[in-house]
Amino acid sequence: MGRPHGRIVAGSPGFVSTLRQVWRIDRAGSLERLRLTDESLPEPGAGMARVRIGAAGLNFADVFACLGLYSATPKGSFVPGLEYAGVIEGFGPGTEERTDLRVGDRVVGLTRFGGYATALNSGVELLRRVPDGWSAGQAAAWPVQGLTAWYGLRPLGDVQRDDTVLVQSAAGGVGLQALDILESLGARAIAVVGQDEKRRFLVERRGMDAARVIVRDARRFGEQLDRALNAADAGGFDCVLDAVLGETFQPAFDRLRPEGRYVLFGAAQFMPHSSRPNYLSLALRYLRRPRLDPLAMISANRGLLAFNLIWLWEHAERLPQAYRELSALQTQPPHIGETFPFARAPEAMRRLQGGTTIGKVILTMT
Repeated sequence: MGRPHGRIVAGSPGFVSTLRQVWRIDRAGSLERLRLTDESLPEPGAGMARVRIGAAGLNFADVFACLGLYSATPKGSFVPGLEYAGVIEGFGPGTEERTDLRVGDRVVGLTRFGGYATALNSGVELLRRVPDGWSAGQAAAWPVQGLTAWYGLRPLGDVQRDDTVLVQSAAGGVGLQALDILESLGARAIAVVGQDEKRRFLVERRGMDAARVIVRDARRFGEQLDRALNAADAGGFDCVLDAVLGETFQPAFDRLRPEGRYVLFGAAQFMPHSSRPNYLSLALRYLRRPRLDPLAMISANRGLLAFNLIWLWEHAERLPQAYRELSALQTQPPHIGETFPFARAPEAMRRLQGGTTIGKVILTMT
């Protein structure tokens, strides 16, 4: 369905445009504006490769961008999607001599939007060969959330062996990859989830100690954390990895040890549950957002670090080392919770938006 057609010869001066399908939104503000569209994909330029996409990963950033609630949302019309896996079909002029990638290679790629497509042109610096034995879906589920977990836990969180780490949304895509990384590091994880089903998954399928898996209850979250810390024989957290914010932020921050790092990379509390934002409700949540006193942080010797991974796309020279370090810590493919055909992308996005999925949600193009 919608697959690019026409023979492509690497390095050929006769490289031609091809047809593709994309999910395009004319402007941010509502998921209902997404439309499946046929487009002509121009020939790749110098330093670029054309990739026929087999699977694309979904992220909360895709939903936030389409709703107009993401700081990196493109102006005007755009195609959602930050990651994908596919096969190289050809290169732009002079590119093949500057890369070890070849036509026919299976690759995983990052893109600053544009991944909900059957084909795209990418700078070769944003492509990496798919790990041996991984499917296209597993590869597409890996880069954004894997690099997010790695960056939050290692360069920023500086997690070491025997550290105690709180992972919010632990049954989500980032959370499960974070748990893999923590296991490789020899750190102790305490997991927070939003539903009993997710708690059962972590205990029964991932082998976690039930006493260290919390079903979030904002009214008594501090008590829940204390019990879990006691079960882990820990006096506090060395690191917290959080993409929720909201009412659970302060109790977790207050339980950081001296030199503890609170790493924040999202604010799922602002995720609307409808196809368009309710700006009054969002404004009230914004006014009630947690606030910290820098002077109090000095005396407590605790730190807050925050990041948005998409900035790394602009520093592609750092990606090879990032992938090497991530690959050393996460040797198993990511868990795919749900798979949707490409034609049902809006349904997949609403499913992710609902917050009930476990692991990664992906789109498949075949």
